[in-house]
Amino acid sequence: MPNQKRGLARSLQVFQDTVVTAGPAAGASYTLIGAIILLGGIGFAVDRWRGTSPWFLLGGLALGLIVGFYQLARAVWRK
Repeated sequence: MPNQKRGLARSLQVFQDTVVTAGPAAGASYTLIGAIILLGGIGFAVDRWRGTSPWFLLGGLALGLIVGFYQLARAVWRK
């Protein structure tokens, strides 16, 4: 029984270390999706307001991709 508890404790410690290590990359992936949705939405709203469809939407999506991938790259290559 003590060996099982030690094995379980070790497994939980490794899992916790993995989650802590992956945290910044997971946060950056949420930033990527949020930037695309937010800036694409702003572009869509400007297109509706100005009647210039789809140019601001495409610009907002492109800017969202650039910002999101920049944040993702910063998080992954931070070490």
